[in-house]
Amino acid sequence: MKSLAAYMLCVLGGNAAPSAKDMAAVLSAVGIDADAAQADLIVSELAGKDLEEVIAAGAEKLATVPTGGAAPAAAGAAAATEEAAEEPAEESESDSDMGFDLFG
Repeated sequence: MKSLAAYMLCVLGGNAAPSAKDMAAVLSAVGIDADAAQADLIVSELAGKDLEEVIAAGAEKLATVPTGGAAPAAAGAAAATEEAAEEPAEESESDSDMGFDLFG
């Protein structure tokens, strides 16, 4: 991810085709050692491609991925809250342990 972020920063900075050396310079500026194998892979995979088109294509693919979880979890929490509200509150036995009843 660091190498990909460095590649994207190079592109945003005006370098349409960053090299692994350009990416290493960006990472070293913030004190991170670059992974040469990762940088070479990213450069080879994105060579000749428009980064904005690659991102748009990825966003389209992600739009079709089902991402459930939030609604069922919220429904489960609501059901648990309803169950807790329906149960009568148990009387505290701390008053009876003291040997007297305040209201009786």
